[in-house]
Amino acid sequence: MSPAVSTYRYGSPRRDGEGLRLGVARHVPRGVRREDQQRGGYFDQWLPLLAPSADLVAAYRRHKMPFASFASRYKKQMERGDSCRLVQLLATISLFVPISIGCYCEDENLCHRSVLQKLILKEALEKAEGFALLRKGGQAEILKYASPVCLRDFEER
Repeated sequence: MSPAVSTYRYGSPRRDGEGLRLGVARHVPRGVRREDQQRGGYFDQWLPLLAPSADLVAAYRRHKMPFASFASRYKKQMERGDSCRLVQLLATISLFVPISIGCYCEDENLCHRSVLQKLILKEALEKAEGFALLRKGGQAEILKYASPVCLRDFEER
């Protein structure tokens, strides 16, 4: 079980094995009708919850911070609340279905999508290890992935 997470630029042609395209920019493409977003190579599903905050983007675009600082602050945003849970969900999904993270930025190395890709892959590798131990009956790992109620039900089987 290994995760499949790639990146792409909005509007680029699909590549073989790319899987589900997830748009992670704050705004949908201007002038593109909803029904044309998938056909135009933008995304299959838009997830603005994974976009950096408007304040962070504004500071970065005004060249008030280097990319390393931007990336660090973005990671902290992704470690909280609904964003964190969505990263965890995508990590799990990536173990079963290839996903691609997309944005408008031309240079992937200076875009939040490359940071997000690493976050998802890191989480996915941890989950894959846990799932492997779970299949082998690793009790400690069961506790990591199950609520007490689910664990009780698991132990009764």
